[in-house]
Amino acid sequence: MNIHEFQAKEILERYGVPVLKRGVARTPEEAAEVAKKLGGTVVVKAQIHAGGRGKAGGVKVVPNPEKAAEFAKGLLGKPLVTHQTGPDGRIVRQVLLESGCEIARELYLGVVVDRATGKVGIIASPEGGVEIEEVAARTPEKIFHETIDPTVGFAPYQGRRLAFRLGLPKELVNKAVAFFTAVTRAFHECDASMVEINPLVVTKGGELVALDAKVSLDDNALFRHADLREYRDVHEEDPRETEAAKYDLSYIALSGNIGCMVNGAGLAMATMDIVKHAGGEPANFLDVGGGADQKKVAEAFRILLSDASVKAIFINVFGGILRCDVFAEGVVAAAKEVGLSVPLVVRMEGTNVDRGKEILQSSGLAIEAAADMAEGAKLAVAAAKRGAQ
Repeated sequence: MNIHEFQAKEILERYGVPVLKRGVARTPEEAAEVAKKLGGTVVVKAQIHAGGRGKAGGVKVVPNPEKAAEFAKGLLGKPLVTHQTGPDGRIVRQVLLESGCEIARELYLGVVVDRATGKVGIIASPEGGVEIEEVAARTPEKIFHETIDPTVGFAPYQGRRLAFRLGLPKELVNKAVAFFTAVTRAFHECDASMVEINPLVVTKGGELVALDAKVSLDDNALFRHADLREYRDVHEEDPRETEAAKYDLSYIALSGNIGCMVNGAGLAMATMDIVKHAGGEPANFLDVGGGADQKKVAEAFRILLSDASVKAIFINVFGGILRCDVFAEGVVAAAKEVGLSVPLVVRMEGTNVDRGKEILQSSGLAIEAAADMAEGAKLAVAAAKRGAQ
């Protein structure tokens, strides 16, 4: 689950990470009030779940409350388009206002799960304020890594080594170790999947401050964090994903035109691959799970059909706990209930598969039955092409 910058800073501040004084506003009048309390020059930042806000005009330094209200008025209720939002952008519903600070240096710090080592790792660079991917491509020698041993945790010597590699003066080394330790504690204890501070600034007064922060939380661990679940902002999510979650369906929107319904994450991944191999593009990743019933299948159909880009549906299921005949009955009933309007290709295998196929064939619906996954993918790709014409 992604969260807003102001929420990420609330988390980091609990762990002792230095952040600037700030406030959140949802109207221009509130923006003026917050700016007045902060005093002096403030920074106004649009709050959306996307990077590149500064380059898109969503961040501005303003000298007084009147200018803060004026800038907030230009953002609130309007879409902000960045390189991460797509052409439609995201509606700005709140802005963050922060005190200004005098910046001496900008650094980068990230804590992520390193798939290569299977451990949590820290990435740091003296090149802060720009995309870390750009730094890695242009000057990879300026990217520094530290892998955290899960049995020991982040060790102080690793913090000192990072501080020296970043070129911090000796009087800042202990502060840097404390900063890095606090960030890694926040990562582990909040079950985060990513924490990024970019830029991490060194102020002219000799302090380290998280000037910007991004935190992603592991959805699978949110049951342990009732307080963090409150940070969820459904306005920032695809409404189909939100709707799917209500029925315990796993749905991820993609950019293709073949709606895919499966039972099981592994089978979902295999289905994405084989559709691509057949020359098609999945429109989604929809997993109904192992215990799908008619209601669940009907809701899955509704969600798939709510995407105007879907030109065909490919159902690929394995009947283990869920028998194929029960699933087929659910598919037929759901297809009739929702008024299926696009071609439907079904490949099923497993318990009572012959009975399941009989139910589909005798349904009177235009359902194409596939003998295996490869044939199903080819039929779905062909059907989508016909539907797109």
